[in-house]
Amino acid sequence: MDRGAATDLTCRELVELVTDYLEDSLPAQERARFDTHLEQCEACRAYVDQMRTTVRLTREAAATQQAPGMDGLMEAFRGYKRRL
Repeated sequence: MDRGAATDLTCRELVELVTDYLEDSLPAQERARFDTHLEQCEACRAYVDQMRTTVRLTREAAATQQAPGMDGLMEAFRGYKRRL
C-alpha cells in the first residue's frame, strides 16, 4: 500500500481506530480514510473481519450467560468434578 499521501491511513492507525469504526462512531472524513485503506489493504480487511467476529461472539456469549436458568446450569458445571 502506498503511504505517501498525508491523508492515507496507516495500518497502525487503522488498528487504533477499529473499535470506533465497528461502533460507527468515526467522523465521516476519518471513516472515508478507513474505508479507502480497507479497499487497498488485504491484511487490514482480514483484521477488521476478525474483529467483527470477535465482537459478535462476545455479544452472543454475554447474551447466553444472561439467559433464564443459566445460573443453575453454570453452578452445576462449577460443582462437577471429573472422576478418572
